[in-house]
Amino acid sequence: MAPNPPSPPRGFPQAANGPRFANPFPQLPEQALLSEDISMRETPDMSGDINSRLRIESPSDDTSEDSLMSDSDSEPDETLTKSRRGLPISTLPTGLCYDDRMRYHAEVAATSAENVHPEDPRRIYYIFKELCEAGLVDDKDYPPMVEQPLRRIDAREATKEEILLIHDEEDHYKFVRSTAAMTNAELIDLSESAEQDSIYFNQLSFFSGKLSAGAAIETCKAVLDRKVKNAIAVIRPPGHHAEPLKPMGFCLFNNVCIASKACQVDAILGQECRKILIVDWDVHHGNGCQRAFYNDPNILYISLHVHMNGQFYPSGPEGDMFHCGEGPGLGKNVNIPWPSKGMGDGDYIYAFQSVVMPIAVEFDPDFVIVAAGFDAAAGDELGGCFVTPACYAHMTHMLMSLAGGKIAVCLEGGYNFGAISKSALAVTRTLMGEPPDRLQATAATSSAIDTIAKVRNVQSKYWRSIYPKEPVAGIFGGERLHDIIRRYQAMHLYDKYKLTQLHIFRDTITRSFDQQVLATPNYETKKALIVIFHDSPDLLASNTGISTQQKPHDTWLVDGTQSYIHWATSQNHGVIDVNIPEFITVPAPAPAPALPADQPGIKPEQQYGTAGLLDPASAATSTQHQYSTSTSVEYASGTSDLARREGEKLASYLWENYIEPYAFPHGIFLVGAGHAFHSVAKLISDNDTVYPALSGVVVFSSTQPIRPVTSGTNHWVTGWYRENSLVYVSEKHSLWKKEKEKQGGKVFSKRYGRLVKSPAEVLNGMMLLHREEVVRWMTERIEQRREAMGSSEEEGEDDDDNEEDDGEEDSTKADADGDNDADAAKNGQASSDADTIDDPAVKGESGNGDGGGIVVSAAGASPLTGAPLSRGDVVMTTEQ
Repeated sequence: MAPNPPSPPRGFPQAANGPRFANPFPQLPEQALLSEDISMRETPDMSGDINSRLRIESPSDDTSEDSLMSDSDSEPDETLTKSRRGLPISTLPTGLCYDDRMRYHAEVAATSAENVHPEDPRRIYYIFKELCEAGLVDDKDYPPMVEQPLRRIDAREATKEEILLIHDEEDHYKFVRSTAAMTNAELIDLSESAEQDSIYFNQLSFFSGKLSAGAAIETCKAVLDRKVKNAIAVIRPPGHHAEPLKPMGFCLFNNVCIASKACQVDAILGQECRKILIVDWDVHHGNGCQRAFYNDPNILYISLHVHMNGQFYPSGPEGDMFHCGEGPGLGKNVNIPWPSKGMGDGDYIYAFQSVVMPIAVEFDPDFVIVAAGFDAAAGDELGGCFVTPACYAHMTHMLMSLAGGKIAVCLEGGYNFGAISKSALAVTRTLMGEPPDRLQATAATSSAIDTIAKVRNVQSKYWRSIYPKEPVAGIFGGERLHDIIRRYQAMHLYDKYKLTQLHIFRDTITRSFDQQVLATPNYETKKALIVIFHDSPDLLASNTGISTQQKPHDTWLVDGTQSYIHWATSQNHGVIDVNIPEFITVPAPAPAPALPADQPGIKPEQQYGTAGLLDPASAATSTQHQYSTSTSVEYASGTSDLARREGEKLASYLWENYIEPYAFPHGIFLVGAGHAFHSVAKLISDNDTVYPALSGVVVFSSTQPIRPVTSGTNHWVTGWYRENSLVYVSEKHSLWKKEKEKQGGKVFSKRYGRLVKSPAEVLNGMMLLHREEVVRWMTERIEQRREAMGSSEEEGEDDDDNEEDDGEEDSTKADADGDNDADAAKNGQASSDADTIDDPAVKGESGNGDGGGIVVSAAGASPLTGAPLSRGDVVMTTEQ
């Protein structure tokens, strides 16, 4: 009989001092032999060799479990918090606070659908209905469609003591309480009185206001007490505009601020919320929240809002980036003031990632409250922005990572029923654990990037996580690089082309243009003139972002204008070079004096119209008599046109005093680069004597707005501009998106000129890229004018011979307004003295402009009637 095969090993052999592995391998069942072959019996036992190679000692002789401890003899750190078992927070429900009685606050006077107040009681009803229809609420009419629906939080009236934590008793609380006893007529008069700042009342306003504030308190306490993991309060009237001494801006009591203080003073919950973060993404600045906590070191207030240089409600400088708190609260107030409307998802996400979240993480709050106004949502006419529900969800998702997820969202503004409903639903879904929808537009605009950079510079003094760390202005009494560069340019252009300064002899034009206008010598005697209005040169540099220091070796000055000056001077053309600084010094309006009761200032409801902003022209006119100091205004500002008006005055002055009095038979070319083209466009649009004297217009625009050329009195201007212009626009410009969206038909109006798509992105790089094309286009037009002038001179000589033969010796005197004007113009003399402007109708008939400009076509001359105008310092059409 064949011997039995040896049994397989029952695990690795064990050493004398214990098992080799903490958990020995389980015993394997014996395998049946497939045949009688026993050759494998001679296989050597490799277990000993493997044992030596895989020698792993157990931490102790007594343990039989896997060890995750180090092989050192150190003891576990008993200071580490023991991990919680399970998911204690995520399994909690999300809270919802809503009460129909908050809709009792409504206007007394009967209103139609056209003039109903924006703060409509139906706002909260539509949000609640949207949540119910989405299946998130356990409602009798809408059964829930989720496993764990929203848990309802009961609202209550805030007590007097809670309200007085923020508001003054005499000036605020008792005043609002008194409205409950007023008649309807008294309430209407009170709401329409000049003393009230965009607010209305009825007899139940006091009750609804207390209920709204109490609902905010209960919502926050429910989150802090961990009855719910987070919550949303669908409440009204809103509160973030209400200041300690007065209600304003649709707000009675400041709900968020009252809730914050009520939680901090609570005997039980106070220790759980010593530091509170309030994030206000309402499109209007929360002036009431800022004033309530301006010197409080334990409450950080961050607001993202449209500011428009203080012209957007609630108006004034309080919402700018330089209001950072005071006293112990210095640095605990962060304003992100958007310079204009139209901000979108990319701008808000960029602000959150660059400012809000770094500061919030460093602050490390115990509790987060969101003053959630949805009036920046796409579709809200009052806000004029384009934030989508997905963006609100992403901002909520980022904030949920703070304070252990303790976050309460309290409704503020938002006046488009559909927009606020969809936005509030997106926020609620995110609070319940649903991931946010994907964003479609994620790129921030240039204005947002610039604003965020300035905010970071201001806040870097107060937060370790914010860079760069040094201020960017007035460092050690230094000098602005712009002035240094322009002085260098003036010397360089003089050395190479003998350009010298043209002086501005007019007190009404800002001194910012001193040293900014240069011209070639004797430019007025040249046959052709090139006038270039351009932005400052590009200063390109790499920077680590840690400090504001720039390394000169890594900084480059790019100026595309000089290549055109070089070409023009080499062709013996005249050149006028106009550099438009980035910032213009203009007279600043003096602080508005206190107005008596019978002469109120601008009411908020005037700014809460569709446009959301008063006409800048009328605003500037009303404050001209108040100028007392000077201020610097960005030429490209989207909130003020004061700087651009100075550019318009400069262009008009140069035309009337340095260009129009002289003859340029081969034509005048106007070149506008960047924002500086605004002056050129306004000069052509507002003065009908300009375009007949021009041979062409060249424009370069990278991402700047495309300025149209149009006239309210002469419809020929736009047609002429289309046929006699080259407008280069970067392919990155949003203008070309319209071309893709519209298929077939006319895409762009002719008032924008002949548009050419450019692959360049940087302005001066664009000028260099298209130099040969522009030079060729100008040369062809100059040659056409030269040929036209030659043929007209021959015809004039033939006419003179015929007239001499006929004995008409006085023909020249009889035709004083005709050919003699052209002859005088060729000799560099105007047909009229320097203080008058001839009737344009005469120019159209004679074929020559007052300064020797050439009419391109008969259709280009538009006869106008009227008395001669003075060319002196009095009449300036752009200042009307």
